[in-house]
Amino acid sequence: MKKSLFKRLISMAISTVLLSTSVLGCGSNSGSSADGDNAEYRQVYSEEIKTLNYLKTAETNEFGALANMVDTLVEYDKYGVVKPCLATEWSANEDNTVWTFKIREGVKWVTKDGDEYADVEAQDFVDSLKYVLNNKNESETADIAAGIIKNGEKFYSGEITDFNEVGVKAVDKYTLQYTLEKPAPYFLSMLTYVCFFPVNGKFLEEKGDEFGTDPENILYNGGYVFDTFEPQSSRVYVANDKYWDKDNIKIKRIKLIYNKEASTLAPEMYLRNEIDYVEQIPSDLVEEWFKSDEKKDIIHQRKNGFYSYFYAFNFDPQFSEEYEPANWKKAVNNENFRQAIFHALDRKAAIMVSEPYDPQSQMLNTITPKNFVDIKGTDYTQVGGLAEITNRDSYDENTTKEFKEKAMKELQGSVTFPVKVLLPYNSGTSDNAKREQVVEQQLERTLGTDFIDVQIEAKPPTGYLKDVRRAGNYALLLCNWGPDYADPETYSDPFATGGSYNKPELAENGVGEEYEKMLDEAKAESTDIQKRYELFASAESYLINKALVIPYTVNGGTYEVSKLNPFDAQFSPFGVISEKFKGQTMLEKSMSNEEYKAALEKWQSERTEALKKAA
Repeated sequence: MKKSLFKRLISMAISTVLLSTSVLGCGSNSGSSADGDNAEYRQVYSEEIKTLNYLKTAETNEFGALANMVDTLVEYDKYGVVKPCLATEWSANEDNTVWTFKIREGVKWVTKDGDEYADVEAQDFVDSLKYVLNNKNESETADIAAGIIKNGEKFYSGEITDFNEVGVKAVDKYTLQYTLEKPAPYFLSMLTYVCFFPVNGKFLEEKGDEFGTDPENILYNGGYVFDTFEPQSSRVYVANDKYWDKDNIKIKRIKLIYNKEASTLAPEMYLRNEIDYVEQIPSDLVEEWFKSDEKKDIIHQRKNGFYSYFYAFNFDPQFSEEYEPANWKKAVNNENFRQAIFHALDRKAAIMVSEPYDPQSQMLNTITPKNFVDIKGTDYTQVGGLAEITNRDSYDENTTKEFKEKAMKELQGSVTFPVKVLLPYNSGTSDNAKREQVVEQQLERTLGTDFIDVQIEAKPPTGYLKDVRRAGNYALLLCNWGPDYADPETYSDPFATGGSYNKPELAENGVGEEYEKMLDEAKAESTDIQKRYELFASAESYLINKALVIPYTVNGGTYEVSKLNPFDAQFSPFGVISEKFKGQTMLEKSMSNEEYKAALEKWQSERTEALKKAA
């Protein structure tokens, strides 16, 4: 007997992810709204889009555009309750391995000019997955789908060549069915990621390699279409008048203005009424704004989110010889060397660059943030060995010096001291430069310049991920990861074999192999959820305790100004839903911090009731 999804929400997404109290731009109405039917929203940006091929990209800034152009099977309301989107209803079999969706009839694919091209059908989801799982297309999100869809990995690797054996099929024109490799109670939460976006197969075939190269070479079924796309000038989105849910598109025009100095210039541009949003007021301006009669009533906090930030040690260095990659590789494979840096990093001092008032609230001791998932009312970060890690501050000068002495003794004769530590950063925001300067000074002061020589290096924002992290062009690097689905496994993905992060599987002295073993054991447990969580907690504890990474902070917690009502948008910590403008309205002015806190409290109360009702 099949069970309705709505009856299963609590045991899945709600009882796990949706119990979080973080706000990523969602909730209730607060303040007075502008004329939503005619409002234009304006924002400045510094990182350019390189592709519109949503079936290939894994770039966050590209998600921001594409999430508004193409709809997903499900979406979330402003309280984080799942609701229909391109699927009107759905069900799963008893063991959650077969999922069936009824596709909304009458939804149109349209061109950039608004001309109708075709109806959205079940086959569109089959065609998209066939593209994603074809390794020749080099989809950067293929691993997400391949790891969950039956025979997805086998097709991607070439072990099987008949796509009909892959677990996705159009039962009929408006019925879609996925068959999974294993039970996945979190599968719904994965469907808001780009690898599960639909595509019209005929259009895709017609365009070939041109698909996604510009706004004319994609189709739209979402709330917005491109009006203008002028790289390093502006991007303009306009409401899609053929959209099936156009009554919920309140902002009719979105204008994004390019400026390579966006982070520096945005505050003044806002004050001149040239833009409507400043994502982050630079830390050196926050105090000034709060003291200003003109500005104090428009600046407010941003709530912590679910993007986890951590400093990664690179076990596969590919950087220039001037930074001595061979020497670094020998040093980083010594645990005492890593532990010395791990305990020397004063994260509070670094966080104060962007949050000088309450840095402790942003500190993250684990990779998985608090309030992401729970097991029987116990937060995941309090399970097993994570409990001790969660409740401690790793910074300790005495401990650091002990590890330093051990490392220097063990590495004497094989490593040249001081070890050069290449620490690049994204130059897109001024706070990034300030933070790494603090890290450099603080690490060298604590550990001594006889031990390490931290070399910070500014890198341009465009192509940063490709040229730095994915290229292995660093020794130590601040990285981030956001969840893709409602399960602890999602936060282990950056560290799994084949990932493009620091490649801990290459760590020597047995630690890499041991971590892989623990991770594989956790992934294999798919029926006993409590045991599964305990196993993932053990693997994450090992990753941290062996200093294979250094947990740092979560996103949010800084200060912004915005004419967008921060409590109107869809709420979801995973996928691309939080990037949508659908449902958002504009205020006459940005909230004050007091107004924001009152609205947040109201939203949290309303959300609690909404989750209970959904249950």
